[in-house]
Amino acid sequence: MKHVNVGNLTIGNDLPLTVIAGPCQLESKDHAEMIAGTMKEACEAAGAQYVFKASYDKANRTSLSGIRGMGIDAGLAVLDGIRKDFGVPVLTDVHTEEQCAIAAQAVDILQIPAFLCRQTDMLLAAGNTGVAVNVKKGQFLAPWEMGNIVTKIESTGNTNILLTERGTSFGYNTLVADMRALPQMAKTGYPVVMDATHSVQQPGGQGGSSGGQREFAPVMARAAVSIGTAAVFIETHENPDNAPSDGPNMIPLDQMGALVTSLMQFDALAKANPIAI
Repeated sequence: MKHVNVGNLTIGNDLPLTVIAGPCQLESKDHAEMIAGTMKEACEAAGAQYVFKASYDKANRTSLSGIRGMGIDAGLAVLDGIRKDFGVPVLTDVHTEEQCAIAAQAVDILQIPAFLCRQTDMLLAAGNTGVAVNVKKGQFLAPWEMGNIVTKIESTGNTNILLTERGTSFGYNTLVADMRALPQMAKTGYPVVMDATHSVQQPGGQGGSSGGQREFAPVMARAAVSIGTAAVFIETHENPDNAPSDGPNMIPLDQMGALVTSLMQFDALAKANPIAI
């Protein structure tokens, strides 16, 4: 069982749950700080480890007119500030090989988006930074194929790897989450993350943007944590209906405290009675 050190945290499939949470994209410094502060307080109260997440650029928006975020320079400055001022690790997406080394100076975890998870040069560039790399499993991949992705990153000498389940394509504009994927990916030995919000996304479901069923995101989180997983990934916003990206599948911020508290109860039971496969 491998453990990954991220900032002042240690993440592992056999360790207490880590919550990776924040807005889909960065909107402003004040907004990011508000969500980071609220989530840190909620996680500390529940006994959960906390990692702040947000994207400086949403490069895979459905429509050309989709709002993409603050951009890399302004965005990384905000993320670095969150890391320093709140004392929590920070995660963000990267979209090109060139962005990896730049982003690694400001964050603790580089995230490879699902659509890019098989891009060898992206994986090598991220691995070569030496910081932790979280790979979203592509909607088109079987969970056991993630072993090939792990091998690519390991070839750089970097073994700080997280693997995230975010659903599998199931017809048009629909995803399905197969909970068998979590223990199957855990066979790599690396920490596994459940993306509770993107797994209820309806990609391109609104024509010019993606839809989602946010009411089922807590269901996905509970199901995954009850199996036993290293972390849960949740996007949250104080007003999801007016969020610039992924609003339909984000959990309202005022519901996160109660959710994290319940997840820690499921996590304690799962970690005390691990499933062997």
